Amino acid sequence: MTQFDDRERAFEAQFARDEEMQFRVLARRNRLLGEWAAGLMGLSAAERDSYAKDVVRADFEEAGDEDVIRKLLGDLTSAGVETDEARIRDTLAHKAVEARRQLMQSLD
Repeated sequence: MTQFDDRERAFEAQFARDEEMQFRVLARRNRLLGEWAAGLMGLSAAERDSYAKDVVRADFEEAGDEDVIRKLLGDLTSAGVETDEARIRDTLAHKAVEARRQLMQSLD
């Protein structure tokens, strides 16, 4: 029974690590996405950092990416930036890859 318990604990620990990594990737992705949008809006460095944090916080409103996409689309449109949902989704996918790469490099 000890071997089974050890295996179960190992699987639970791996699951917890995977969930934490996924959370970190999404938070980093949202920060990178916020920095991208802030650059399009012409925000200063301090405003860019603040806006990126706002985008990270926006992801906690509901499950999935829709809350982040809705925020960016609204903010970019209000700032007079020509964009659409498809462009934001495409950038979101690219920033997810970049975020995962950055986190993997930081673990080395």
